[in-house]
Amino acid sequence: MWPFSRKGQSGFSGSSTAEQVTHGIDGSGLTAIVTGASSGIGTETTRVLALRGVHVIMGVRNVAAGKHVREAITKEIPSAKVDAMELDLSSMASVQKFASDFNSSGRPLNLLINNAGIMAIPFTLSKDNIELQFATNHLGHFLLTNLLLDVMKKTARESKREGRIVNVSSDMHHFPYREGIRFDKLNDPARYSSLRAYGQSKLANVLHAVELTRQFKEEGVNITANSLHPGVITTNLLRHWRVINHGLVDALGRLLLKNVQQGAATTCYVALHPQVKGVSGEYFRDSNLAGASSLGRDTKLAKRLWDFSSSLVNRITGVKP
Repeated sequence: MWPFSRKGQSGFSGSSTAEQVTHGIDGSGLTAIVTGASSGIGTETTRVLALRGVHVIMGVRNVAAGKHVREAITKEIPSAKVDAMELDLSSMASVQKFASDFNSSGRPLNLLINNAGIMAIPFTLSKDNIELQFATNHLGHFLLTNLLLDVMKKTARESKREGRIVNVSSDMHHFPYREGIRFDKLNDPARYSSLRAYGQSKLANVLHAVELTRQFKEEGVNITANSLHPGVITTNLLRHWRVINHGLVDALGRLLLKNVQQGAATTCYVALHPQVKGVSGEYFRDSNLAGASSLGRDTKLAKRLWDFSSSLVNRITGVKP
Protein backbone atom coordinates (compact mmCIF):
# COMPACT_ATOMS: atom_id res chain seq x y z
CA MET A 1 0.00 0.00 0.00
CA TRP A 2 1.29 3.41 -0.99
CA PRO A 3 4.56 1.95 -2.32
CA PHE A 4 5.65 5.27 -3.81
CA SER A 5 4.94 7.53 -0.82
CA ARG A 6 7.83 9.84 0.00
CA LYS A 7 8.59 11.15 3.44
CA GLY A 8 7.96 14.84 3.96
CA GLN A 9 9.70 17.31 6.25
CA SER A 10 8.10 15.70 9.28
CA GLY A 11 9.83 12.41 8.50
CA PHE A 12 6.51 10.72 7.78
CA SER A 13 4.56 9.88 4.64
CA GLY A 14 1.21 8.62 3.44
CA SER A 15 2.21 5.09 4.35
CA SER A 16 2.99 5.96 7.98
CA THR A 17 0.58 4.58 10.56
CA ALA A 18 -0.89 6.26 13.61
CA GLU A 19 1.31 4.15 15.87
CA GLN A 20 4.42 5.13 13.91
CA VAL A 21 3.78 8.89 14.00
CA THR A 22 3.19 8.78 17.78
CA HIS A 23 6.01 6.37 18.66
CA GLY A 24 7.75 7.43 21.85
CA ILE A 25 5.20 10.15 22.69
CA ASP A 26 3.84 10.13 26.24
CA GLY A 27 0.26 11.37 26.38
CA SER A 28 -0.21 10.64 30.06
CA GLY A 29 -2.21 13.32 31.82
CA LEU A 30 -3.99 14.42 28.65
CA THR A 31 -7.73 14.12 28.12
CA ALA A 32 -9.24 13.99 24.64
CA ILE A 33 -12.67 13.87 23.08
CA VAL A 34 -12.93 12.03 19.76
CA THR A 35 -16.21 12.31 17.86
CA GLY A 36 -17.34 9.51 15.58
CA ALA A 37 -15.18 7.12 17.55
CA SER A 38 -17.19 3.92 17.14
CA SER A 39 -15.90 3.07 13.65
CA GLY A 40 -13.20 3.70 11.06
CA ILE A 41 -10.43 6.16 11.74
CA GLY A 42 -12.25 7.42 14.82
CA THR A 43 -11.82 4.02 16.46
CA GLU A 44 -8.16 3.80 15.46
CA THR A 45 -7.53 7.34 16.65
CA THR A 46 -9.06 6.43 20.00
CA ARG A 47 -7.02 3.24 20.25
CA VAL A 48 -3.68 4.89 19.49
CA LEU A 49 -4.29 7.88 21.76
CA ALA A 50 -5.19 5.45 24.55
CA LEU A 51 -2.06 3.44 23.76
CA ARG A 52 -0.03 6.61 24.34
CA GLY A 53 -1.65 7.20 27.73
CA VAL A 54 -4.35 9.71 26.79
CA HIS A 55 -7.72 9.45 28.57
CA VAL A 56 -10.17 9.35 25.65
CA ILE A 57 -13.87 10.14 25.77
CA MET A 58 -15.57 8.70 22.71
CA GLY A 59 -18.47 10.74 21.34
CA VAL A 60 -20.66 8.10 19.67
CA ARG A 61 -24.12 8.08 18.14
CA ASN A 62 -24.49 4.35 18.76
CA VAL A 63 -23.73 3.77 22.44
CA ALA A 64 -23.76 -0.03 22.12
CA ALA A 65 -21.17 0.15 19.33
CA GLY A 66 -19.12 2.57 21.42
CA LYS A 67 -19.11 0.22 24.39
CA HIS A 68 -18.02 -2.63 22.12
CA VAL A 69 -15.09 -0.54 20.86
CA ARG A 70 -14.19 0.45 24.40
CA GLU A 71 -14.16 -3.19 25.51
CA ALA A 72 -11.98 -4.20 22.56
CA ILE A 73 -9.46 -1.44 23.28
CA THR A 74 -9.22 -2.12 27.00
CA LYS A 75 -8.84 -5.82 26.31
CA GLU A 76 -5.88 -5.08 24.03
CA ILE A 77 -4.51 -2.30 26.25
CA PRO A 78 -5.36 -3.05 29.91
CA SER A 79 -4.05 0.34 31.03
CA ALA A 80 -6.23 2.24 28.55
CA LYS A 81 -8.56 4.94 29.87
CA VAL A 82 -11.54 5.07 27.52
CA ASP A 83 -15.14 6.16 28.10
CA ALA A 84 -18.10 6.37 25.72
CA MET A 85 -20.78 9.07 25.74
CA GLU A 86 -23.75 9.48 23.42
CA LEU A 87 -23.37 12.20 20.79
CA ASP A 88 -25.35 12.77 17.60
CA LEU A 89 -23.67 15.63 15.75
CA SER A 90 -26.71 16.14 13.52
CA SER A 91 -28.83 17.11 16.54
CA MET A 92 -28.12 20.38 18.32
CA ALA A 93 -29.99 19.07 21.39
CA SER A 94 -27.72 16.02 21.52
CA VAL A 95 -24.63 18.21 21.21
CA GLN A 96 -25.86 20.43 24.04
CA LYS A 97 -26.52 17.44 26.30
CA PHE A 98 -23.11 15.90 25.60
CA ALA A 99 -21.31 19.17 26.32
CA SER A 100 -23.37 19.78 29.47
CA ASP A 101 -22.66 16.29 30.79
CA PHE A 102 -18.95 16.59 30.03
CA ASN A 103 -18.62 20.07 31.52
CA SER A 104 -20.42 19.03 34.70
CA SER A 105 -18.08 16.05 35.12
CA GLY A 106 -15.23 18.35 36.13
CA ARG A 107 -12.83 16.67 33.70
CA PRO A 108 -10.09 18.66 32.01
CA LEU A 109 -9.92 18.78 28.20
CA ASN A 110 -6.66 19.06 26.29
CA LEU A 111 -7.57 17.66 22.88
CA LEU A 112 -10.78 17.96 20.87
CA ILE A 113 -10.80 15.84 17.74
CA ASN A 114 -13.75 16.69 15.51
CA ASN A 115 -13.70 13.51 13.47
CA ALA A 116 -17.31 12.37 12.89
CA GLY A 117 -18.70 12.78 9.40
CA ILE A 118 -21.02 11.58 6.67
CA MET A 119 -20.31 11.68 2.95
CA ALA A 120 -22.24 12.20 -0.28
CA ILE A 121 -25.68 11.26 1.01
CA PRO A 122 -28.96 11.99 -0.80
CA PHE A 123 -30.53 15.34 0.11
CA THR A 124 -31.77 15.08 3.69
CA LEU A 125 -32.63 17.57 6.41
CA SER A 126 -31.46 17.13 9.99
CA LYS A 127 -33.81 17.14 12.97
CA ASP A 128 -33.17 20.87 13.10
CA ASN A 129 -34.03 21.34 9.40
CA ILE A 130 -30.47 21.89 8.21
CA GLU A 131 -28.96 20.06 5.22
CA LEU A 132 -27.61 16.94 6.87
CA GLN A 133 -23.99 16.97 5.69
CA PHE A 134 -23.54 20.60 6.74
CA ALA A 135 -25.34 19.92 10.03
CA THR A 136 -23.30 16.84 10.92
CA ASN A 137 -19.88 17.64 9.51
CA HIS A 138 -19.72 21.31 10.44
CA LEU A 139 -22.54 22.82 12.50
CA GLY A 140 -22.61 20.13 15.19
CA HIS A 141 -18.84 20.38 15.61
CA PHE A 142 -19.06 24.18 15.59
CA LEU A 143 -21.51 24.12 18.49
CA LEU A 144 -19.65 21.36 20.34
CA THR A 145 -16.36 23.24 20.10
CA ASN A 146 -17.90 26.46 21.38
CA LEU A 147 -19.58 24.72 24.31
CA LEU A 148 -16.27 23.09 25.32
CA LEU A 149 -14.01 26.12 24.85
CA ASP A 150 -14.24 27.37 28.42
CA VAL A 151 -13.04 24.07 29.86
CA MET A 152 -10.30 23.85 27.21
CA LYS A 153 -9.10 27.35 28.06
CA LYS A 154 -9.17 26.55 31.78
CA THR A 155 -7.25 23.32 31.22
CA ALA A 156 -4.61 25.05 29.10
CA ARG A 157 -4.21 27.81 31.64
CA GLU A 158 -3.98 25.58 34.72
CA SER A 159 -1.90 22.79 33.17
CA LYS A 160 0.31 25.14 31.19
CA ARG A 161 0.02 22.63 28.33
CA GLU A 162 -1.11 23.57 24.85
CA GLY A 163 -4.66 22.60 23.96
CA ARG A 164 -5.30 21.34 20.44
CA ILE A 165 -8.44 21.27 18.30
CA VAL A 166 -8.22 18.98 15.28
CA ASN A 167 -10.82 19.15 12.51
CA VAL A 168 -10.84 16.12 10.22
CA SER A 169 -11.60 17.66 6.83
CA SER A 170 -10.83 16.31 3.34
CA ASP A 171 -9.14 17.29 0.11
CA MET A 172 -12.71 17.43 -1.18
CA HIS A 173 -12.79 20.89 0.40
CA HIS A 174 -11.21 21.93 -2.92
CA PHE A 175 -14.47 21.00 -4.66
CA PRO A 176 -17.42 22.71 -2.95
CA TYR A 177 -20.11 24.68 -4.73
CA ARG A 178 -18.73 27.50 -6.89
CA GLU A 179 -19.34 30.11 -4.20
CA GLY A 180 -17.80 27.92 -1.51
CA ILE A 181 -20.51 28.10 1.14
CA ARG A 182 -24.09 28.46 -0.11
CA PHE A 183 -25.24 30.74 2.66
CA ASP A 184 -28.54 31.60 0.95
CA LYS A 185 -29.22 28.19 -0.60
CA LEU A 186 -28.07 25.78 2.08
CA ASN A 187 -31.33 23.83 2.12
CA ASP A 188 -32.20 24.05 -1.59
CA PRO A 189 -32.98 20.50 -2.81
CA ALA A 190 -33.35 21.58 -6.42
CA ARG A 191 -29.67 22.53 -6.74
CA TYR A 192 -28.28 19.94 -4.37
CA SER A 193 -25.16 17.97 -5.30
CA SER A 194 -24.21 15.30 -2.78
CA LEU A 195 -20.49 15.63 -3.52
CA ARG A 196 -20.48 19.44 -3.71
CA ALA A 197 -22.39 19.55 -0.43
CA TYR A 198 -19.78 17.26 1.10
CA GLY A 199 -17.03 19.54 -0.24
CA GLN A 200 -18.86 22.52 1.25
CA SER A 201 -18.99 20.90 4.69
CA LYS A 202 -15.31 19.97 4.53
CA LEU A 203 -14.42 23.52 3.47
CA ALA A 204 -16.35 24.65 6.53
CA ASN A 205 -14.10 22.44 8.70
CA VAL A 206 -11.02 24.20 7.31
CA LEU A 207 -12.51 27.68 7.71
CA HIS A 208 -13.61 26.87 11.25
CA ALA A 209 -10.00 26.19 12.24
CA VAL A 210 -8.86 29.38 10.51
CA GLU A 211 -11.30 31.59 12.42
CA LEU A 212 -10.64 29.80 15.73
CA THR A 213 -6.94 30.51 15.22
CA ARG A 214 -7.60 34.21 14.66
CA GLN A 215 -9.65 34.40 17.84
CA PHE A 216 -7.15 32.43 19.92
CA LYS A 217 -4.29 34.67 18.83
CA GLU A 218 -6.34 37.76 19.57
CA GLU A 219 -7.16 36.46 23.07
CA GLY A 220 -3.68 35.09 23.73
CA VAL A 221 -5.10 31.63 24.41
CA ASN A 222 -2.73 28.63 24.47
CA ILE A 223 -4.88 26.52 22.13
CA THR A 224 -4.27 25.67 18.47
CA ALA A 225 -6.77 24.70 15.78
CA ASN A 226 -5.85 22.85 12.60
CA SER A 227 -7.57 20.81 9.89
CA LEU A 228 -6.42 17.84 7.85
CA HIS A 229 -7.02 15.36 5.07
CA PRO A 230 -6.83 11.80 6.42
CA GLY A 231 -6.40 10.25 2.98
CA VAL A 232 -8.66 8.22 0.76
CA ILE A 233 -9.76 5.30 2.89
CA THR A 234 -12.30 2.52 2.43
CA THR A 235 -14.63 3.18 5.34
CA ASN A 236 -18.38 3.25 5.75
CA LEU A 237 -18.35 6.92 4.71
CA LEU A 238 -18.69 5.63 1.15
CA ARG A 239 -21.86 3.64 1.73
CA HIS A 240 -24.17 6.23 0.12
CA TRP A 241 -22.02 6.88 -2.97
CA ARG A 242 -23.83 4.85 -5.58
CA VAL A 243 -21.29 5.32 -8.38
CA ILE A 244 -18.77 3.25 -6.43
CA ASN A 245 -18.51 -0.43 -7.19
CA HIS A 246 -17.77 -1.60 -3.67
CA GLY A 247 -16.43 -4.92 -4.87
CA LEU A 248 -13.93 -3.05 -7.03
CA VAL A 249 -13.01 -0.80 -4.11
CA ASP A 250 -12.35 -3.83 -1.95
CA ALA A 251 -10.20 -5.40 -4.66
CA LEU A 252 -8.15 -2.29 -5.40
CA GLY A 253 -8.14 -0.85 -1.89
CA ARG A 254 -5.08 -2.74 -0.75
CA LEU A 255 -3.11 -1.18 -3.61
CA LEU A 256 -4.58 2.31 -4.03
CA LEU A 257 -6.19 3.37 -0.76
CA LYS A 258 -4.99 3.88 2.78
CA ASN A 259 -5.93 1.40 5.45
CA VAL A 260 -7.47 2.62 8.70
CA GLN A 261 -4.13 2.56 10.54
CA GLN A 262 -2.66 4.91 7.92
CA GLY A 263 -5.85 6.95 7.72
CA ALA A 264 -5.71 7.84 11.42
CA ALA A 265 -2.05 8.83 11.27
CA THR A 266 -2.41 12.50 10.38
CA THR A 267 -5.07 13.02 13.06
CA CYS A 268 -2.82 11.48 15.71
CA TYR A 269 0.20 13.40 14.43
CA VAL A 270 -1.57 16.78 14.62
CA ALA A 271 -3.06 15.91 18.01
CA LEU A 272 0.11 14.71 19.75
CA HIS A 273 3.37 15.32 17.94
CA PRO A 274 5.79 17.92 19.35
CA GLN A 275 6.54 19.12 15.79
CA VAL A 276 3.05 20.66 15.69
CA LYS A 277 3.47 22.67 18.90
CA GLY A 278 2.46 26.27 18.30
CA VAL A 279 1.24 25.57 14.76
CA SER A 280 -2.32 26.79 14.17
CA GLY A 281 -4.69 27.56 11.31
CA GLU A 282 -2.89 25.12 9.03
CA TYR A 283 -3.95 22.20 6.85
CA PHE A 284 -2.17 18.84 6.98
CA ARG A 285 -1.95 15.81 4.71
CA ASP A 286 0.11 12.62 5.18
CA SER A 287 1.37 13.94 8.55
CA ASN A 288 2.90 16.97 6.87
CA LEU A 289 1.91 20.57 6.26
CA ALA A 290 -0.07 20.92 3.04
CA GLY A 291 -1.84 23.71 1.21
CA ALA A 292 -5.53 24.36 1.74
CA SER A 293 -7.51 25.76 -1.18
CA SER A 294 -7.70 29.50 -1.79
CA LEU A 295 -11.22 29.46 -0.30
CA GLY A 296 -9.85 27.53 2.67
CA ARG A 297 -7.37 30.36 3.31
CA ASP A 298 -9.95 33.14 2.96
CA THR A 299 -10.10 34.81 6.38
CA LYS A 300 -13.10 36.96 5.41
CA LEU A 301 -15.03 33.86 4.33
CA ALA A 302 -14.02 32.17 7.59
CA LYS A 303 -15.44 35.09 9.61
CA ARG A 304 -18.63 35.12 7.54
CA LEU A 305 -19.07 31.39 8.10
CA TRP A 306 -18.56 31.87 11.84
CA ASP A 307 -21.25 34.56 11.97
CA PHE A 308 -23.60 32.47 9.81
CA SER A 309 -23.06 29.39 11.98
CA SER A 310 -23.55 31.40 15.17
CA SER A 311 -26.84 32.73 13.83
CA LEU A 312 -28.06 29.23 12.91
CA VAL A 313 -27.09 27.80 16.29
CA ASN A 314 -28.71 30.72 18.10
CA ARG A 315 -31.95 30.29 16.13
CA ILE A 316 -32.08 26.54 16.87
CA THR A 317 -30.85 26.43 20.47
CA GLY A 318 -30.95 29.93 21.87
CA VAL A 319 -27.20 29.65 22.49
CA LYS A 320 -25.10 32.47 21.02
CA PRO A 321 -21.48 31.34 20.48
